[in-house]
Amino acid sequence: MKDLKMYINGRFCESRSGEWIDVINPSTEEVVSRQPSGTVADVEEAIAAAEKAQVEWAKIPACERAQYLKKMAQGIRDNFDKFQEILVREQGKTQALAATEVGVTAEYFDYMASFARHIEGEIIQSDNRGETMLLEKVPCGVAAGILPWNFPFFLIARKAAAAMIAGCTIVLKPSQLTPENCCEFCKIVDESGLPAGVFNVVTGRGSVVGNAMAASPKIGIVSLTGSVEAGVKIMEAAAPNITKVSLELGGKAPVIVCADADLELAAQAVLDSRIGNSGQICNQAERVYVAKEVKTAFTDLIVEKFKAVKVGDPAVMKDADMGPLVERRALQSVSAKVDNAIRQGAKLLCGGHRIGDKGFFFEPTVLDNCRQDMDIIHEETFGPVLPLVEFDGLDQAIEWANDTEYGLASSVFTKDLDTAARVCRELKFGETYINRFHFEAIQGFHAGVKKSGIGGADGKHGLEEYLNTHVIYYQSRY
Repeated sequence: MKDLKMYINGRFCESRSGEWIDVINPSTEEVVSRQPSGTVADVEEAIAAAEKAQVEWAKIPACERAQYLKKMAQGIRDNFDKFQEILVREQGKTQALAATEVGVTAEYFDYMASFARHIEGEIIQSDNRGETMLLEKVPCGVAAGILPWNFPFFLIARKAAAAMIAGCTIVLKPSQLTPENCCEFCKIVDESGLPAGVFNVVTGRGSVVGNAMAASPKIGIVSLTGSVEAGVKIMEAAAPNITKVSLELGGKAPVIVCADADLELAAQAVLDSRIGNSGQICNQAERVYVAKEVKTAFTDLIVEKFKAVKVGDPAVMKDADMGPLVERRALQSVSAKVDNAIRQGAKLLCGGHRIGDKGFFFEPTVLDNCRQDMDIIHEETFGPVLPLVEFDGLDQAIEWANDTEYGLASSVFTKDLDTAARVCRELKFGETYINRFHFEAIQGFHAGVKKSGIGGADGKHGLEEYLNTHVIYYQSRY
């Protein structure tokens, strides 16, 4: 078993508490490491270091800051197998998805480094003779990044790379379920020669570490990826200081399969978008509305594909399509949601049960005969469960798709351009995918509406989350 370290002000350390939190392999239920249980004092030390370092870090030209990001990208590539193995062990990712996450994380650091010469301001026309108005983009200070467990490694880059290229320093809190990848990454940061205090990591419980980060008056922005409940708590903690928040929260993404859709394409895309990461992705297909004309044919296809999914410990089954859920509570939650759906009238077509008695594995599950008023249609499942709803007419499908408190991702499958255009106009979501699976691009802008969050990440708009505007009025005497 490995003892992990926090990283504060350029040094590896344990917590003042002297306490530890175990990390469990979700495939075997074995303790694989333990992390320091961080305290408020640990957080304050990290923030103080970040605040001090930010003054000089912001003075460094962005093209020089970019060189550190490129070193980190290369460090990830040099340790590719190590990070892939960690993700498989502590989060239960398949080998293929873990490899994708490691690769994209390195790519993201390089991508954000490319913005070094593209952080731009404006010259604004003044109403006054002899006056020049300038608008510049400046770093918002110290950033607090609270990471999720479902893509724990990639989210380091999504938060830290954008913050650092913008001229911010950062304090990160990894999920207590998946901290090892972040603690291991600190070694790459240390080897890069990054100035002390620019990048800090405090491990521990969200109720202690996350809350202390969000509540600090020294934080310029707090960025959280997590549940709606966690987002509410972060907003409450940040409110007294009017601290800027950027929140990526839950989702209940609808899929509309029209009568003219390519059913094989739709079924494969829905499968890929439902079982990926064992159904634990916020913008995955969470509910499918199928035109009554093709309902039977689509249902047959999707059930066949779900039954063919290979489930197992990804460390042993190298070609597994799906691993375990992340923890016992997740297993219990998904199982309870399926049982409740059946009680409310859903028909179980496949799956529906835990696999074995060791590890948190759940069968890929398809539920038919679902109705719009069922809990399974409105509550985020976050597991490999697919409810099917038949619709009669596009008006009904769009109305039902929008009938949710979430607003992150959505999709439509159709061969008709007018239908696709109408759906995109009328769906109330941050993302809409047409004839493809749900997965965002790093050059886009991953953002939701309603309870799916505030602000967003990726691309130039994601970078601007970490920038404030400063308008300068210069009155010439001549």
